[in-house]
Amino acid sequence: MPIDEDAFKEALRGWASGVTVVTARSGDQVHGMTVSAFSSVSADPPLVLVCANRTSTTHGVIEAGGVFAVNILASHQQHVSNLFASSENEDSRLQKVSWTEGATGAPLIDEAAVSLECNVTSSHREGSHTIYVGRVEAVHATDAEPLLYYNGAYRSLHCRD
Repeated sequence: MPIDEDAFKEALRGWASGVTVVTARSGDQVHGMTVSAFSSVSADPPLVLVCANRTSTTHGVIEAGGVFAVNILASHQQHVSNLFASSENEDSRLQKVSWTEGATGAPLIDEAAVSLECNVTSSHREGSHTIYVGRVEAVHATDAEPLLYYNGAYRSLHCRD
């Protein structure tokens, strides 16, 4: 029995996750988008996956360039998440944030809690998205607290000692 798309989305609001911006490069073209579907796959070799909507510009840049970076946003970067989630000014998003070029060429967003540079090892088309599996080639980590998203709102990590 198929479920309603809205019911599915509502159910997933109960999943707390970190917030990522996936960036990519193909030649002179750089692009990025906020991605909630991100996961580690394997430690040996180091693999992660991201899911990209096939209608997004970033999807095409990943497809053409074969590289991407997962920028796990820090708690103070809600504005970055919102910028990369909006369809407004899609082609100028990276002009509105500070970033550096990684070894793969993919943009690394400055002040992100973690950035993972990846080469695509495989892709799988499922539903409206493509699942990209990437081998992590470089890791850039800080001690910044991550930005979290739960039940339709940004959250903070509150640790109890």
